[in-house]
Amino acid sequence: MLFDAHIHLEKYDDDEIATMCADSSLVGMIAVSMDHASSRRTLALKKRCPEKVYAACGFHPEQPMTEQEAFMAWIEAKQQEIDAIGEIGLPYYLRRERLAQGKDWNESPYLAALDQWLRLAERLHKPVVLHGVREDVRTILSYLDRYSLPRVQFHWLKTDENTLCQLAERGIYVSFTPDLLYKEETRKIAAAYPRHLILLETDGPWPHDGPWAGMRTHPRMLERVLDELAVLRGEEREPLRLALIENARRFIGSKG
Repeated sequence: MLFDAHIHLEKYDDDEIATMCADSSLVGMIAVSMDHASSRRTLALKKRCPEKVYAACGFHPEQPMTEQEAFMAWIEAKQQEIDAIGEIGLPYYLRRERLAQGKDWNESPYLAALDQWLRLAERLHKPVVLHGVREDVRTILSYLDRYSLPRVQFHWLKTDENTLCQLAERGIYVSFTPDLLYKEETRKIAAAYPRHLILLETDGPWPHDGPWAGMRTHPRMLERVLDELAVLRGEEREPLRLALIENARRFIGSKG
């Protein structure tokens, strides 16, 4: 049994979702959202499968910035149904793409939105799921220091060793995807990060390479990721599996 700590469940079709909800080997999923529309679908999916789906609502930063005020007001109104804020963060890939095309780039709206979302999470006392890549992780950390949040997760982390140490010191959770089987950078982070702060995720339906090339991303992939993680860390599989489930439940605030 495993817990998928970051999946875009609302991007799967109804039959796929029904299969995941019926899968006895999957004890939970943190379903993250892209925007207001996807957040509405995420909450609907939680109602359909309340024993497994935990809803994270937020604005994914890798898209053009839009007005957030009405969306945030909706989240406040639905706060009893929402388990976390996310995913939110900064637009590393969008910024890189625009600059490579020779286009102007203004980071200010994204920084302002990040600040607003973190303030909202603090006010609602919700965990936060973050999208931060490379140098953006350090920027996001500087914003996190302004707020008192119950728990914080960086998903599919890519960062330097010094920043990684800062994350661990702050008790921030880090989740690893199936790229653990083929990305050396991910393997190094996963081998060294504190066990009580590690989560597993698919980021599905985002496709993966290596042994997963051409396959539809599914939480069942995490069984093999767990096997590899146990080898990397020199730990026994079953105790590690139980620890990872407990970590995910602690992060999302579930008693299991």
